[in-house]
Amino acid sequence: MSNPSTEQAQRAIGVGVIGAGWLGDVHARAWGRLRHHYPDLGVTPRFVAVADSVAGAREGAVSRHGFAKTYEDWRDLVADPEIEAVSVTAPNAVHRELGVAVAEAGKHLWIEKPVGLSATDAQAVADAVAAAGTQGTVGFNYRAVPAVAQARDLVVSGAIGVPTHARVNLLTDYAGHPLGALTWRYTLESGGHGVLGDLASHAVDLLRFVVGDIDRLVAETAVFLAQRPILDPGSATYGHGLGSADAEMGVVENEDYVAALVRTVNGVLATLECSRIAVGDQNRYGIEVHGTKGLVSWDFRNPGELVVSSGENYADQPSRRVLVGPGAGQYARFQPGAGLPMSYDDTKVAELAGFVSAICSGKPEGPQLSDAVAAAKALEAMVRSAAGAGWVTP
Repeated sequence: MSNPSTEQAQRAIGVGVIGAGWLGDVHARAWGRLRHHYPDLGVTPRFVAVADSVAGAREGAVSRHGFAKTYEDWRDLVADPEIEAVSVTAPNAVHRELGVAVAEAGKHLWIEKPVGLSATDAQAVADAVAAAGTQGTVGFNYRAVPAVAQARDLVVSGAIGVPTHARVNLLTDYAGHPLGALTWRYTLESGGHGVLGDLASHAVDLLRFVVGDIDRLVAETAVFLAQRPILDPGSATYGHGLGSADAEMGVVENEDYVAALVRTVNGVLATLECSRIAVGDQNRYGIEVHGTKGLVSWDFRNPGELVVSSGENYADQPSRRVLVGPGAGQYARFQPGAGLPMSYDDTKVAELAGFVSAICSGKPEGPQLSDAVAAAKALEAMVRSAAGAGWVTP
């Protein structure tokens, strides 16, 4: 991570957060912890304002994080002259409008994936940030896990030989209950293609980060729960929660599951599987890469560990469990020694640090909006392939 110059250091950054749900809270906590783990950035975040249409959510954000102001309309937050950087954690359907508006207001943008509902949406935000000359980063936070950074280094260094095939999976059960309410997550208009934008965007980015860009793919998708209970008008929800067994049922419009076979530009064959209805699995996220001399594997549920096999034995070559330590990624910013794993929230602090470093230096750092565009193109290729197009190039 680059260090800001002495002239640029020791300054406050006015922060605004749009969306006071769970991820808005995660972003605010990350801003609050930035100085704890990255004092050398010389930046003091100042909690200027939070915007959310739900009054209780705004009040909760003020209580927890000390925002000086609240706005019901996000446009007022974007127009606030005290704000220099904006976190966008609102639902996918408004990513494009919010991201473009933040950039056009001359403010720096930290936006959650997938950055809209399409590659066109993501590209529009990327173009707006480029035109404004501001900095932007995207919430592909699994890149910030030190074990993932070390896995990538092992692949790039040739420690496992020439990569031959890989597996990426993001399986969880948040949508597994048949009474899970029909919220914005389950409509094409608001939630896009369901599990693709929610989980497969992360899976694509993990594959691109560790192994390489996607050349072509073939995919299948499925909807396992075709109907869900409709919420009463006026019910507040951020995408999760149960409806009533007596409620009217509505149609689920987007995908619960996707599986894809991928060929990367460097010739690696990979399988990618994502499900939001994987009953019995909770946040089973991971990547495994095989090479001609070994393998490296990472599981998010054991975030500080890798399984590594490397050598010249080929057959019957053992694998070993490796506890990553201060030499991996940003690990030393959070823990003094191996065996003390980092959390999901820690990855967001590391992601934010790259963003703030870019603001201070003017040099892009961390996952970029171009990465969101690349992921969105791959997701659209999966949709086309599942509709009968066969092998598709993103």
